[in-house]
Amino acid sequence: MTESEFLALAEAVLARVEAAVEGCDVDIDCERTGNVLTLEFEDSSKIIVNLQTPMSEIWVAARSGGFHFRLRGDEWRDTRDDSELFEALSRFASQQAGETVTLQAN
Repeated sequence: MTESEFLALAEAVLARVEAAVEGCDVDIDCERTGNVLTLEFEDSSKIIVNLQTPMSEIWVAARSGGFHFRLRGDEWRDTRDDSELFEALSRFASQQAGETVTLQAN
């Protein structure tokens, strides 16, 4: 995958994450600066989603740790446990919000 192909695909993912957060029922502030998306919760904790272009990965930093997601087929999968990006973000956000957060990929 070329750098421009990665950026096009990954930028679309960041936009979908942002839309999913804004469409969920939980109060999460969402701010995007370039290739970095910051989700901030009521307790001031954050989840950072950013693009790592040289690695062709999307990295997520959450209270529970750091995670790397790589495109496999048409899904972004964790390089360690193979979880799907939106499922993982829902899990991380639920932990930090203290209530169930479901983020849909659409």
